[in-house]
Amino acid sequence: MSAPTLSSPKTTGPGPGHPGPARRDSAREEFLRAVRRNISAHGFLIGAVLCFSLFSWYPMVREFVLAFQKTEDGRTTWAGWSNLTYVFNDPAFWQAWRNTALFTVLALLLGFAVPFVVAVVLNEFRHGQGYLRLLVYLPVMLPPVASVLLFKYFYDPGYGLFNRILELFHLPAQQWLQDTGTAMLSVVIAATWMNMGGATLIYLAALQGIPGELYEAAELDGAGLLRKVWHVTIPQTRLILSLLLLMQVIATMQVFTEPFLLTNGAGPEGSTTTVVYLIYQYAFNFNNYGSAAALGLVLLVVLAGFSAVYVRLSRSSED
Repeated sequence: MSAPTLSSPKTTGPGPGHPGPARRDSAREEFLRAVRRNISAHGFLIGAVLCFSLFSWYPMVREFVLAFQKTEDGRTTWAGWSNLTYVFNDPAFWQAWRNTALFTVLALLLGFAVPFVVAVVLNEFRHGQGYLRLLVYLPVMLPPVASVLLFKYFYDPGYGLFNRILELFHLPAQQWLQDTGTAMLSVVIAATWMNMGGATLIYLAALQGIPGELYEAAELDGAGLLRKVWHVTIPQTRLILSLLLLMQVIATMQVFTEPFLLTNGAGPEGSTTTVVYLIYQYAFNFNNYGSAAALGLVLLVVLAGFSAVYVRLSRSSED
């Protein structure tokens, strides 16, 4: 009788270095989740890129190309520098830039200082601040056309609110929008009232982030309200002030809605003709799209140059 032989044990599980079925399924599920997550992220990213390309980048490239073209009898040909030459030789070009610069200066004196002062005053209130913030921001929520037409009613020389106020103080009535001396100032006042709400809330948020210990130390040194604002508030909000200054200059140099609706664009003797309104005239009144694109290109270069110089000076002051 032969002796029984010992057979080697059978291995049912995976050998060393081979993951089991559960581990393989877990790795596969994790991989599929990563793929789905990346597909969603790339889908949103591609959608944003397509929107920017269609509505922002393509118009900019198209304007640059159109600035060196002209269209006659349905045929488009290259015009070289003729569109820019036409724009620079137009007397309305320099008047539009003077008016735009005047609007920017007046808007900075009012629209940059007034929101900051209002924010400082609101920051001193301890009760009802939410209602006051809503009241300040309310003009921003109104449609711009409705706000401008409201001010056009206020400026009416016959029954307008502003002339009624002047009558109460026995002052002569003004031709607000019909006088070359007050037309631009009237536009600036309306634009400031319409747009100050957003800047005020930004300033207010920055003010509420200032540590109270700084104001307490200033009070111990005998500082009054103005000295606290000058030595504490302004230095602590310098970054926000610089950013909003740059944004406001860029926005005011592109003003169009207010003068277009208040003074029909040009105003008395062209006193409210701005650069953007002149672009509008070139394109839609004169059908000269090449010159309109050329003037838009000039405005783009001016704003880009100002932004670059401003950022450079800001960095130099910080260093």
